[in-house]
Amino acid sequence: MSERRHDLGAAFFWLARALIKAEEPLLRAHDVEMWDYAVLATLERGPAPTQSELAAASGRDKTRLIPILDRLEARGLVRRTPDPADRRNRVVALTPEGRELVGSCRAAIREMEAEFLGDLDPGERTTFVAVLERLADAVRER
Repeated sequence: MSERRHDLGAAFFWLARALIKAEEPLLRAHDVEMWDYAVLATLERGPAPTQSELAAASGRDKTRLIPILDRLEARGLVRRTPDPADRRNRVVALTPEGRELVGSCRAAIREMEAEFLGDLDPGERTTFVAVLERLADAVRER
């Protein structure tokens, strides 16, 4: 391996920046902001027992999460219900409309990703995505 390769941090930064720039118009077409999508995609895995847990799972500061949830709830994409065990908590869950929107956004993003990775041969694409998924899971679990 060449010592003249890009530092990983710099390479990931450039890739992330390019992908985010490519995702933004796709999300805008669905009337969704990037953080809206991050929260919706997090809730796709299952309801969040508390808004604090949702903030941690989505990587958004809990003080900035409330306006996002207000906006999503006003659109009928999420539902906040009192936790029967502790009525001070609100359980946050996707509605069917929210689940459908996440699916539509994700389909558009996957199409863009296929174009983005189009210069790689199929084996390289498969390996790249698999390794990236493994690394992302490992970092998320820390």
